[in-house]
Amino acid sequence: MIVILKQNSPQKKVSELIDKFHSMGVSTNVNLGHYDTVIALIGDTSKVDMDSILANEIVDTVKRVSEPYKAANRKFHSEDTIVEVGNAKIGEGYFNVIAGPCSVESEEQIIEVAEAVKKSGATLLRGGAFKPRTSPYSFQGLHGEGIRLLLEAKKATGLPIVTEIMGIEHIDLFADVDVIQVGARNMQNFQLLKELGKSDKPILLKRGLANTIEEFLMSAEYIMASGNNNVILCERGIRTFETIVRNTLDITAVPLLKKLSHLPIIIDPSHASGVAWLVEPLSKTAVAAGADGLIIEVHNNPECALCDGDQSLTPANFDKLMTNLKKRAEFEGKKM
Repeated sequence: MIVILKQNSPQKKVSELIDKFHSMGVSTNVNLGHYDTVIALIGDTSKVDMDSILANEIVDTVKRVSEPYKAANRKFHSEDTIVEVGNAKIGEGYFNVIAGPCSVESEEQIIEVAEAVKKSGATLLRGGAFKPRTSPYSFQGLHGEGIRLLLEAKKATGLPIVTEIMGIEHIDLFADVDVIQVGARNMQNFQLLKELGKSDKPILLKRGLANTIEEFLMSAEYIMASGNNNVILCERGIRTFETIVRNTLDITAVPLLKKLSHLPIIIDPSHASGVAWLVEPLSKTAVAAGADGLIIEVHNNPECALCDGDQSLTPANFDKLMTNLKKRAEFEGKKM
């Protein structure tokens, strides 16, 4: 349920109304917009009497919301959320590119890639310290040492770092990480999502391989319901019957999520295809569809990469792509 207040409502009256909602056993999320103040009632609102709320002198409109996600819902928060990471602003009006290797392999490798992607215009550095792999015999990442090396790359370049968390037991290792990524396999790890909701760090949430848009937004809701509104959605391709590519990029997710939610949405063209030469056309498509950014895998020697070399761009190819993207982002009215 959402309650829209009249303009210039006295703060004392607003506070009294919020206290009244809390006494009914529901929590509130207050959105102070340029034109309206919207109070979202979260919880069991079936027993909340709409007529009694409308009778309040400061209430303009009361609406019930049928969707199960509330905090992530655009009806509750009409203005686009902008997530700030260092000097980068991620959300409507901006276009950011997160780039780096699939996995951190050595200090020399991660710093070399970080310097290259920064020079080309990337605003954040990605790199896997913990690697969820289909095979238990594949390289699983350097874990804590990988995070240490990412922080060394941050020290060398100034780029904020993005890396994936695998479980609650690793949270302490992420104290100095700028953006915590939740991978596709953990999208419905609800205990992890609730724990991340207690953090004030931005969370990059990837869509699961076979999850619906509503399930995706419900996972974001778990984080936000626990108090963390700094959520960045990431469409990384879904599993279909097609076998030529690794996954199928659901580009319709971008306009759909823009309509349904206020959260920023970025695209991962590397995992969506699993093929390096497809990264460029999918990236161009993402800009045209209205995405707020990209997360791209870049490796200084893809043929020798310990993980996902087939989908990784070389620094030279990444630089070429960035030159093209800057023109397209400008055409779409986005700051890059």
